[in-house]
Amino acid sequence: MVIPLLKGGTALIDVPDLIKKIGIGPGNVVADLGCGGSGHFVAPTAALVGSSGMVYAVDIQKKVLSSLDSSLKLQHITNVKIVWSNLEDIGAAEVPDGSCDIAILANVLFQNKNHEAILSEAARMLKEGGELVVVDWKHFKAPFGPPDELRISADQAGKIAQRLGLKEERVFDVGDYHYALILKK
Repeated sequence: MVIPLLKGGTALIDVPDLIKKIGIGPGNVVADLGCGGSGHFVAPTAALVGSSGMVYAVDIQKKVLSSLDSSLKLQHITNVKIVWSNLEDIGAAEVPDGSCDIAILANVLFQNKNHEAILSEAARMLKEGGELVVVDWKHFKAPFGPPDELRISADQAGKIAQRLGLKEERVFDVGDYHYALILKK
């Protein structure tokens, strides 16, 4: 199967490889939280879940969501629901409690201060046994990317998630600059 990929911004993360490692498949319900205007995970995930699955594309920026929605329409991708929400406001996203097999937070935590609220909102959406995938910048100084003091390590994110009742499943590198932390509800 050829996985469609929106152009740009994927130089540091091999999105098709990552979503295969996550194990997204037909019929899954997936939430891409903080999806961004390019929706790097949205189109490839929509292709994998197929017509029996659903992808929630959630972001706080309305312009970003409008751009993503236009791009998805041009590609005739119809199994994506665009959701405007602040992830720091628990329960605000129009994604039903316990409805998702997988939730993805890619490059979101470093942009926010209330990590616990964001992880709580993601956990709320997960089915029992569902997985939360946190992809973020490794905690070291690099010549680009966010300042080191804004980065949250996999260990830090894992400790917060464990307080929320999520169990760490595995951690692995996603390229040279990012990690993926897989948590199970």
